[in-house]
Amino acid sequence: MVNILQNILLGISLAAPVGPVTIEAIKRGLNSGFSPAFILSLGAASADATYLILIYLGLSNFIHIPIIKGSIWVFGGIVLMYLGVLSIKKYYQKINLKGPSNYLNRNSYFTGYILNITNPMTIIWWVGIFGSILGTSIQNYSKIVALLHSLSILFGVIIWSFLLSASLHWGKKIINENSLRYISLISGMVLIAFGVYFEYNAITSLL
Repeated sequence: MVNILQNILLGISLAAPVGPVTIEAIKRGLNSGFSPAFILSLGAASADATYLILIYLGLSNFIHIPIIKGSIWVFGGIVLMYLGVLSIKKYYQKINLKGPSNYLNRNSYFTGYILNITNPMTIIWWVGIFGSILGTSIQNYSKIVALLHSLSILFGVIIWSFLLSASLHWGKKIINENSLRYISLISGMVLIAFGVYFEYNAITSLL
């Protein structure tokens, strides 16, 4: 249960920083309310699930090898710390939520899926982060249980998407450029903390 809650927190921290999907979801939420914003986020989560399943099919047979598992932990930690730094930098940058959207007239689910599946960072952080967690879970559980544990990251992403979409619908004043800067700052610090934790696991797994 502790691992699942930890993975959910990681998923929330990964989803919280401002990126293309978040910006588009906010624009839709401000214009049309809860449903378009949340459906777009579900489309993005489906893209995450696509990569997750592909990585699971490709790595699950090799992740138990110590050098591979240790290398993925190292890579995952680097990715998390990098994302954390990028997220903290967002705190010092202006976030534009009022500009025109090129996607407002398209299907929300399809838009979310395309925005995320074509984002190069999506595959990078899923390989590093999911691969690291998958390695530890497979060592202690069956492959199916390991997959379910890893899906809890995706559950965290969906929780954040729901909370963000609900905030846009019922409390539009809560979500603004200033609050998003603070969200990016806090989530960035959490991601860096997870990155340090991943690197610690890399060291212990290789010793």
